[in-house]
Amino acid sequence: MLTTWHQDLFAAVGRWRWLHALNDSVSAVTQPLYDRYRDNTAVELMHGGRWAGHALHPALSDLPIGLWSGAVVLDVLGKDVAANGSRVDPAGALSAAGLVAAAGAVATGVTDWSVSDGEDRRMGLFHGLLNLAGMALQGASLGARLTGHRGSARVLSATSLSVTLAASYFGGHLVLGRAAMVNRVAGFTGPSRWVRAMPEADLPENTPAGVDVEGRQVLLHRSNGELHALDNVCSHAAGLLSRGEVTDCVVTCPLHGSRFDLRTGQILRGPAQHPQPVLPTRVRNGWIEVRGSKPRSRGAPTKEDQHGMGSGS
Repeated sequence: MLTTWHQDLFAAVGRWRWLHALNDSVSAVTQPLYDRYRDNTAVELMHGGRWAGHALHPALSDLPIGLWSGAVVLDVLGKDVAANGSRVDPAGALSAAGLVAAAGAVATGVTDWSVSDGEDRRMGLFHGLLNLAGMALQGASLGARLTGHRGSARVLSATSLSVTLAASYFGGHLVLGRAAMVNRVAGFTGPSRWVRAMPEADLPENTPAGVDVEGRQVLLHRSNGELHALDNVCSHAAGLLSRGEVTDCVVTCPLHGSRFDLRTGQILRGPAQHPQPVLPTRVRNGWIEVRGSKPRSRGAPTKEDQHGMGSGS
């Protein structure tokens, strides 16, 4: 039980019927709102997107934990007494600052939650509920400090921190256990040699095709005679890009609407935060061939390197 209790805990939470029902109810309200404004730059900034390179929510969530931990330390040391003429003691200042930071963490967390699915979505909702409970307790603690009820304030502050730490444990499970909001293509490097992907005649113009190349999912696309290949697995949530729409060499992920430039793999719209790796392509003997990344030569690039880094025939 010392090594399996967390597995049992996550499994039990995932079976809670009330959580399923609440997830459906909350999603019915928030999802249309998110879909309506998903093209807004502010929404993409809330994710972190191409500008930050990773999600903002985990970084922001560290702030209230640190600030509220400081408040508890001051309480324990008896350093929570306000200076002469001040209504807010040092612990209260940390409590208030943590509430402000928590508001930003909640906003970014809800934005990221809106592009989750299935078990991740339900676990994320429970994570959010715990965080809201921690905020409410911290707000009550701050109110008690301002009204001179130091004993109640200390108890509420410690309870708030405990609930918030429990919430962070579930958040850690989402990222480290469920791989939510991580780069799904970070470890994809092969194949290390040129490999046939599909006959050239089987790839129509302006029609994406997904192929398996030695275990790596690859998206092939040809536009105006130029051939492009990139990872078919979306870096955001592993959706297959070949099932999405392509317009002017821009592919839209069918899961959450991230857009990538087929020529460069760069993100044109989030929630994705990591670009799609581009694979070198060439056409040989009627076959489209691709290869993955390989170490750069210390010397001058070979003719094969120069030819392979773009379209060719």
